[in-house]
Amino acid sequence: MCRKWFFLLTVVIAFFSLMTAFSALGADLTIYAYDSFVSEWGPAGRVIPKFEQQYGVKVELISAGDAGQVLNRAILEKKRPKADIIMGIDNNLLAKALDADILAPYRPPNLKLIPDPLIFDKTHHVIPFDHGHFAIVYDSARLQNPPKSMDDLQNPAYQGKIILEDPRTSSPGFGFLLWTIAVYGEDGYLAFWEKLMANVLTITEGWDTAYGLFTSGEAPMVLSYTTSPAYHVEYENTTRYRAIIFREGNYQQIEGMGIVKGAKNRTLAQKFIDFMLTEGFQVEIPLTNWMFPVNPAVKLPESFKYAPEPEKSLSLDTRVIQKNQDRWINDWLRIVVK
Repeated sequence: MCRKWFFLLTVVIAFFSLMTAFSALGADLTIYAYDSFVSEWGPAGRVIPKFEQQYGVKVELISAGDAGQVLNRAILEKKRPKADIIMGIDNNLLAKALDADILAPYRPPNLKLIPDPLIFDKTHHVIPFDHGHFAIVYDSARLQNPPKSMDDLQNPAYQGKIILEDPRTSSPGFGFLLWTIAVYGEDGYLAFWEKLMANVLTITEGWDTAYGLFTSGEAPMVLSYTTSPAYHVEYENTTRYRAIIFREGNYQQIEGMGIVKGAKNRTLAQKFIDFMLTEGFQVEIPLTNWMFPVNPAVKLPESFKYAPEPEKSLSLDTRVIQKNQDRWINDWLRIVVK
Protein backbone atom coordinates (compact mmCIF):
# COMPACT_ATOMS: atom_id res chain seq x y z
CA MET A 1 0.00 0.00 0.00
CA CYS A 2 2.80 2.40 0.83
CA ARG A 3 4.37 1.83 -2.53
CA LYS A 4 1.01 2.48 -4.21
CA TRP A 5 0.49 5.78 -2.40
CA PHE A 6 4.08 6.78 -3.08
CA PHE A 7 3.51 6.08 -6.77
CA LEU A 8 0.28 8.12 -6.82
CA LEU A 9 1.97 10.99 -5.00
CA THR A 10 4.79 10.94 -7.55
CA VAL A 11 2.25 11.11 -10.39
CA VAL A 12 0.42 14.03 -8.77
CA ILE A 13 3.66 15.97 -8.25
CA ALA A 14 4.72 15.32 -11.82
CA PHE A 15 1.31 16.45 -13.09
CA PHE A 16 1.40 19.74 -11.19
CA SER A 17 5.00 20.33 -12.24
CA LEU A 18 3.96 19.87 -15.85
CA MET A 19 0.99 22.19 -15.43
CA THR A 20 3.21 24.83 -13.80
CA ALA A 21 5.67 24.64 -16.69
CA PHE A 22 2.82 24.87 -19.19
CA SER A 23 1.31 27.80 -17.32
CA ALA A 24 4.67 29.62 -17.36
CA LEU A 25 4.95 29.05 -21.09
CA GLY A 26 1.51 30.51 -21.68
CA ALA A 27 1.78 33.27 -19.08
CA ASP A 28 0.30 36.61 -20.10
CA LEU A 29 2.46 39.67 -20.57
CA THR A 30 0.44 42.77 -19.75
CA ILE A 31 1.28 45.95 -21.65
CA TYR A 32 -0.29 49.39 -21.19
CA ALA A 33 -0.17 51.35 -24.46
CA TYR A 34 -1.63 54.54 -25.87
CA ASP A 35 -4.78 54.37 -27.96
CA SER A 36 -3.34 54.83 -31.45
CA PHE A 37 -0.81 52.03 -30.90
CA VAL A 38 -3.62 49.63 -30.03
CA SER A 39 -6.07 50.85 -32.69
CA GLU A 40 -6.93 48.77 -35.75
CA TRP A 41 -4.54 50.81 -37.88
CA GLY A 42 -1.76 50.89 -35.27
CA PRO A 43 1.30 48.65 -34.90
CA ALA A 44 -0.18 46.33 -32.25
CA GLY A 45 -2.06 44.11 -34.70
CA ARG A 46 1.17 43.36 -36.53
CA VAL A 47 3.89 43.25 -33.89
CA ILE A 48 2.09 41.52 -30.99
CA PRO A 49 1.21 38.33 -32.96
CA LYS A 50 4.86 38.04 -34.02
CA PHE A 51 6.01 38.11 -30.40
CA GLU A 52 3.29 35.72 -29.24
CA GLN A 53 4.20 33.20 -31.92
CA GLN A 54 7.93 33.49 -31.28
CA TYR A 55 7.64 32.85 -27.52
CA GLY A 56 4.41 30.85 -27.31
CA VAL A 57 2.74 33.33 -24.96
CA LYS A 58 -0.34 35.50 -24.83
CA VAL A 59 0.03 39.27 -24.59
CA GLU A 60 -2.70 41.31 -22.95
CA LEU A 61 -2.55 44.78 -24.50
CA ILE A 62 -4.55 47.42 -22.66
CA SER A 63 -5.38 50.76 -24.25
CA ALA A 64 -5.07 53.43 -21.56
CA GLY A 65 -5.65 56.74 -23.36
CA ASP A 66 -2.82 58.95 -24.54
CA ALA A 67 0.79 58.57 -23.37
CA GLY A 68 0.29 60.84 -20.38
CA GLN A 69 -2.74 58.83 -19.23
CA VAL A 70 -0.78 55.59 -19.60
CA LEU A 71 1.88 56.95 -17.28
CA ASN A 72 -0.63 58.31 -14.78
CA ARG A 73 -2.39 54.94 -14.57
CA ALA A 74 0.89 53.16 -13.88
CA ILE A 75 1.70 55.70 -11.16
CA LEU A 76 -1.69 55.16 -9.48
CA GLU A 77 -1.05 51.41 -9.49
CA LYS A 78 2.49 51.76 -8.14
CA LYS A 79 1.90 49.80 -4.93
CA ARG A 80 0.14 46.98 -6.80
CA PRO A 81 1.35 47.08 -10.40
CA LYS A 82 -0.85 45.36 -12.95
CA ALA A 83 1.21 46.02 -16.08
CA ASP A 84 4.55 44.49 -16.97
CA ILE A 85 5.42 47.14 -19.57
CA ILE A 86 4.18 50.66 -20.27
CA MET A 87 4.56 52.24 -23.68
CA GLY A 88 4.65 55.82 -24.92
CA ILE A 89 6.89 57.51 -22.36
CA ASP A 90 8.69 60.08 -24.48
CA ASN A 91 11.54 62.51 -23.90
CA ASN A 92 9.05 65.01 -22.49
CA LEU A 93 7.52 62.62 -19.92
CA LEU A 94 10.74 60.90 -18.86
CA ALA A 95 11.45 62.95 -15.73
CA LYS A 96 7.92 62.40 -14.42
CA ALA A 97 8.30 58.64 -14.88
CA LEU A 98 11.70 58.55 -13.18
CA ASP A 99 10.54 60.72 -10.27
CA ALA A 100 7.58 58.40 -9.72
CA ASP A 101 10.02 55.46 -9.42
CA ILE A 102 7.67 53.05 -11.20
CA LEU A 103 10.16 51.59 -13.69
CA ALA A 104 12.94 49.03 -13.39
CA PRO A 105 16.17 49.63 -15.32
CA TYR A 106 17.04 47.22 -18.10
CA ARG A 107 19.76 47.52 -20.70
CA PRO A 108 18.89 45.20 -23.60
CA PRO A 109 21.86 43.47 -25.23
CA ASN A 110 20.82 44.75 -28.66
CA LEU A 111 20.64 48.39 -27.57
CA LYS A 112 23.83 48.81 -29.59
CA LEU A 113 21.62 48.71 -32.70
CA ILE A 114 20.25 52.15 -31.80
CA PRO A 115 22.10 55.42 -32.54
CA ASP A 116 23.26 57.00 -29.30
CA PRO A 117 21.43 60.36 -29.81
CA LEU A 118 18.11 58.48 -29.72
CA ILE A 119 18.86 56.87 -26.35
CA PHE A 120 17.25 59.66 -24.34
CA ASP A 121 17.39 57.84 -21.00
CA LYS A 122 20.97 56.96 -20.11
CA THR A 123 19.74 55.15 -16.97
CA HIS A 124 17.92 52.67 -19.26
CA HIS A 125 14.58 52.82 -17.49
CA VAL A 126 13.00 53.78 -20.82
CA ILE A 127 14.14 52.27 -24.13
CA PRO A 128 13.27 54.10 -27.38
CA PHE A 129 11.25 52.45 -30.13
CA ASP A 130 10.45 55.29 -32.56
CA HIS A 131 11.06 58.99 -33.15
CA GLY A 132 9.89 61.95 -35.21
CA HIS A 133 9.36 65.70 -35.27
CA PHE A 134 6.27 67.83 -34.84
CA ALA A 135 5.34 70.05 -37.77
CA ILE A 136 2.67 72.33 -39.09
CA VAL A 137 1.08 70.43 -41.97
CA TYR A 138 -0.74 72.42 -44.64
CA ASP A 139 -3.09 71.81 -47.55
CA SER A 140 -1.27 73.06 -50.64
CA ALA A 141 -4.55 73.18 -52.60
CA ARG A 142 -5.90 75.79 -50.20
CA LEU A 143 -2.80 77.65 -49.03
CA GLN A 144 -0.41 79.01 -51.63
CA ASN A 145 2.02 80.82 -49.33
CA PRO A 146 2.63 78.71 -46.20
CA PRO A 147 4.62 80.05 -43.22
CA LYS A 148 8.34 79.32 -43.15
CA SER A 149 8.97 79.97 -39.47
CA MET A 150 7.33 80.17 -36.07
CA ASP A 151 7.32 83.95 -36.44
CA ASP A 152 5.37 83.64 -39.70
CA LEU A 153 2.56 81.81 -37.93
CA GLN A 154 1.60 85.15 -36.33
CA ASN A 155 0.98 86.76 -39.74
CA PRO A 156 -2.58 88.23 -39.88
CA ALA A 157 -2.96 86.59 -43.29
CA TYR A 158 -3.44 83.27 -41.45
CA GLN A 159 -6.32 84.46 -39.27
CA GLY A 160 -8.52 81.48 -38.33
CA LYS A 161 -6.47 79.08 -40.45
CA ILE A 162 -4.66 76.97 -37.83
CA ILE A 163 -5.88 73.97 -35.83
CA LEU A 164 -3.93 73.00 -32.71
CA GLU A 165 -4.23 70.45 -29.91
CA ASP A 166 -4.55 71.02 -26.17
CA PRO A 167 -1.25 70.50 -24.27
CA ARG A 168 -3.21 69.27 -21.24
CA THR A 169 -4.62 66.28 -23.12
CA SER A 170 -2.51 65.78 -26.24
CA SER A 171 1.17 64.87 -26.59
CA PRO A 172 1.49 66.83 -29.88
CA GLY A 173 -0.25 69.74 -28.16
CA PHE A 174 2.20 69.59 -25.28
CA GLY A 175 5.05 69.20 -27.77
CA PHE A 176 3.99 72.37 -29.57
CA LEU A 177 3.88 74.32 -26.31
CA LEU A 178 7.41 73.12 -25.53
CA TRP A 179 8.42 74.01 -29.08
CA THR A 180 7.35 77.63 -28.54
CA ILE A 181 9.31 77.73 -25.27
CA ALA A 182 12.38 76.25 -26.99
CA VAL A 183 12.20 78.97 -29.65
CA TYR A 184 11.20 82.03 -27.59
CA GLY A 185 12.26 81.12 -24.08
CA GLU A 186 10.22 81.62 -20.92
CA ASP A 187 10.38 85.38 -21.39
CA GLY A 188 8.86 85.35 -24.87
CA TYR A 189 6.61 82.34 -25.46
CA LEU A 190 3.48 83.88 -23.91
CA ALA A 191 3.80 86.97 -26.11
CA PHE A 192 3.98 84.62 -29.10
CA TRP A 193 0.80 82.85 -28.02
CA GLU A 194 -1.04 86.15 -27.52
CA LYS A 195 -0.41 87.04 -31.16
CA LEU A 196 -0.97 83.51 -32.41
CA MET A 197 -4.45 83.04 -30.95
CA ALA A 198 -6.06 85.29 -33.57
CA ASN A 199 -4.94 82.79 -36.19
CA VAL A 200 -6.13 79.68 -34.34
CA LEU A 201 -9.48 78.34 -35.49
CA THR A 202 -9.79 75.85 -32.66
CA ILE A 203 -7.79 73.83 -30.11
CA THR A 204 -8.98 70.23 -29.91
CA GLU A 205 -8.60 67.67 -27.15
CA GLY A 206 -6.55 65.28 -29.27
CA TRP A 207 -4.74 64.77 -32.55
CA ASP A 208 -7.44 62.60 -34.15
CA THR A 209 -10.08 65.31 -33.92
CA ALA A 210 -7.69 68.03 -35.08
CA TYR A 211 -6.50 66.11 -38.12
CA GLY A 212 -10.06 65.10 -39.02
CA LEU A 213 -11.12 68.76 -39.05
CA PHE A 214 -8.08 69.59 -41.18
CA THR A 215 -8.70 66.92 -43.83
CA SER A 216 -12.39 67.81 -43.94
CA GLY A 217 -11.42 71.36 -44.95
CA GLU A 218 -12.16 73.31 -41.78
CA ALA A 219 -8.72 74.99 -41.89
CA PRO A 220 -5.66 74.73 -44.17
CA MET A 221 -3.09 74.15 -41.36
CA VAL A 222 -2.86 71.70 -38.48
CA LEU A 223 -0.31 70.65 -35.87
CA SER A 224 0.88 67.15 -36.69
CA TYR A 225 4.12 65.37 -37.64
CA THR A 226 6.59 65.64 -40.52
CA THR A 227 5.51 62.11 -41.49
CA SER A 228 1.86 63.03 -42.09
CA PRO A 229 2.37 63.76 -45.82
CA ALA A 230 3.85 60.27 -46.25
CA TYR A 231 0.54 58.79 -45.11
CA HIS A 232 -1.35 60.62 -47.84
CA VAL A 233 1.17 59.55 -50.45
CA GLU A 234 1.04 55.92 -49.30
CA TYR A 235 -2.73 55.52 -49.09
CA GLU A 236 -4.19 58.34 -51.18
CA ASN A 237 -1.47 58.79 -53.79
CA THR A 238 -1.47 62.56 -53.30
CA THR A 239 1.20 65.11 -52.41
CA ARG A 240 -1.43 67.73 -51.59
CA TYR A 241 -0.58 67.74 -47.87
CA ARG A 242 2.89 68.94 -46.87
CA ALA A 243 4.90 69.39 -43.68
CA ILE A 244 6.80 72.61 -43.00
CA ILE A 245 10.37 72.63 -41.74
CA PHE A 246 10.71 75.87 -39.81
CA ARG A 247 13.81 78.04 -39.93
CA GLU A 248 14.07 77.89 -36.14
CA GLY A 249 13.97 74.08 -36.24
CA ASN A 250 11.30 71.50 -35.37
CA TYR A 251 10.67 69.92 -31.97
CA GLN A 252 11.66 66.27 -31.59
CA GLN A 253 9.70 63.48 -29.98
CA ILE A 254 11.30 60.12 -29.07
CA GLU A 255 8.91 57.46 -27.79
CA GLY A 256 9.96 54.64 -25.52
CA MET A 257 8.77 51.82 -23.29
CA GLY A 258 9.84 50.56 -19.90
CA ILE A 259 9.46 47.59 -17.58
CA VAL A 260 7.26 48.26 -14.57
CA LYS A 261 8.97 47.93 -11.21
CA GLY A 262 7.63 44.80 -9.54
CA ALA A 263 6.38 43.34 -12.82
CA LYS A 264 5.13 39.76 -12.40
CA ASN A 265 6.63 38.68 -15.70
CA ARG A 266 10.00 40.44 -15.63
CA THR A 267 11.82 37.86 -17.76
CA LEU A 268 9.19 37.92 -20.48
CA ALA A 269 9.09 41.73 -20.33
CA GLN A 270 12.82 41.82 -21.01
CA LYS A 271 12.33 39.54 -24.00
CA PHE A 272 9.70 41.95 -25.34
CA ILE A 273 12.07 44.90 -24.99
CA ASP A 274 14.72 42.90 -26.87
CA PHE A 275 12.19 42.01 -29.56
CA MET A 276 11.06 45.63 -29.84
CA LEU A 277 14.49 46.70 -31.11
CA THR A 278 14.67 44.01 -33.80
CA GLU A 279 13.71 44.54 -37.41
CA GLY A 280 10.67 42.29 -36.95
CA PHE A 281 9.11 44.98 -34.74
CA GLN A 282 10.78 48.06 -36.17
CA VAL A 283 9.77 47.38 -39.79
CA GLU A 284 6.11 47.88 -38.83
CA ILE A 285 6.60 51.34 -37.31
CA PRO A 286 6.64 53.56 -40.44
CA LEU A 287 3.33 52.50 -42.00
CA THR A 288 1.37 51.96 -38.77
CA ASN A 289 2.67 54.40 -36.15
CA TRP A 290 3.83 56.90 -38.79
CA MET A 291 7.11 57.60 -37.06
CA PHE A 292 10.72 56.76 -37.85
CA PRO A 293 12.05 53.45 -36.48
CA VAL A 294 14.99 53.74 -34.09
CA ASN A 295 16.74 50.80 -35.77
CA PRO A 296 18.53 52.36 -38.78
CA ALA A 297 18.75 48.96 -40.52
CA VAL A 298 15.04 49.19 -41.36
CA LYS A 299 14.43 50.31 -44.91
CA LEU A 300 11.90 53.13 -45.07
CA PRO A 301 9.00 52.91 -47.52
CA GLU A 302 9.11 55.07 -50.66
CA SER A 303 6.38 57.32 -49.27
CA PHE A 304 8.76 58.51 -46.53
CA LYS A 305 10.57 60.57 -49.17
CA TYR A 306 7.73 63.01 -48.47
CA ALA A 307 8.49 63.06 -44.73
CA PRO A 308 11.09 65.84 -44.42
CA GLU A 309 13.63 65.76 -41.61
CA PRO A 310 14.76 69.09 -40.13
CA GLU A 311 18.42 70.01 -40.04
CA LYS A 312 17.84 71.58 -36.63
CA SER A 313 16.17 69.41 -34.00
CA LEU A 314 14.81 71.18 -30.91
CA SER A 315 14.16 69.79 -27.45
CA LEU A 316 14.12 70.79 -23.78
CA ASP A 317 15.80 69.06 -20.87
CA THR A 318 13.36 66.60 -19.33
CA ARG A 319 14.12 67.80 -15.79
CA VAL A 320 13.36 71.39 -16.76
CA ILE A 321 10.06 70.22 -18.25
CA GLN A 322 9.06 68.29 -15.13
CA LYS A 323 9.89 71.23 -12.86
CA ASN A 324 7.97 73.83 -14.88
CA GLN A 325 5.24 71.90 -16.70
CA ASP A 326 2.30 72.87 -14.49
CA ARG A 327 3.24 76.53 -14.41
CA TRP A 328 3.81 76.69 -18.16
CA ILE A 329 0.41 75.13 -18.87
CA ASN A 330 -1.40 77.36 -16.37
CA ASP A 331 0.19 80.48 -17.87
CA TRP A 332 -0.68 79.24 -21.36
CA LEU A 333 -4.26 78.63 -20.28
CA ARG A 334 -4.65 82.20 -19.07
CA ILE A 335 -3.67 83.44 -22.53
CA VAL A 336 -5.96 81.03 -24.37
CA VAL A 337 -9.13 81.71 -22.37
CA LYS A 338 -8.96 85.47 -22.72
